[in-house]
Amino acid sequence: MHGFPPTPLRLARGAEKELTVASTLVPFALLLAVIWPGYITFTLAGLLAALFALLLYFFRDPERTPPVGEGLFLAPADGRVVEMQRVYEPRFLREEALKISIFMSLLDVHVNRTPVEGQVALVEHVPGRFLQAFRPEASEANEHNLIGLESQYGKILVRQVAGILARRVVCWVQPGQSLQAGERLGVIKFGSRVDLYLPPGAEPIVQVGDRACAGVTAIARWKGERGE
Repeated sequence: MHGFPPTPLRLARGAEKELTVASTLVPFALLLAVIWPGYITFTLAGLLAALFALLLYFFRDPERTPPVGEGLFLAPADGRVVEMQRVYEPRFLREEALKISIFMSLLDVHVNRTPVEGQVALVEHVPGRFLQAFRPEASEANEHNLIGLESQYGKILVRQVAGILARRVVCWVQPGQSLQAGERLGVIKFGSRVDLYLPPGAEPIVQVGDRACAGVTAIARWKGERGE
């Protein structure tokens, strides 16, 4: 990452601002503790050091190796599957879709990944509210970012949803860009959810309550005919 020394821990793009602020405050607080030793300055230095460590942990971006297999759709996010149903998707697929929603806690990796090989056909930011991300109505009501992919199986939509704490959705891809399965799409800062909309021919291979790992866990398999 630009601006930081080499580290074995890969950090997500877009974390520079938060880490720069925290890394500046920590030595300042330590200096205060040395000059004016006491309970308050020691506590402040400890809290800021712990915050910096938590930010490093939160913005981790580990390398992932996608599984090899035909017709697999990978999880776009780390976290727990909280919703799975057949719905009509009007924005991009414009047909019935298999919707699988994954909720990311503060402890999960927050880098999102593409579920299947394809070309980016849509990137759109939609302003909205900041409800708790695990609530079903948050998908439509909350601020979110749409990423539409054209794949060999048809159209696929990834919805990055902001939450009550996650008020910054970052997208790294552009329309026309070709992506391999498991490539990085963006990041949602500080806990939220990602909704995946798959064509009618997709069948789930996970259940509500299962945990998923972005770019690694196969959450659905293609059972229908391939799109053009």
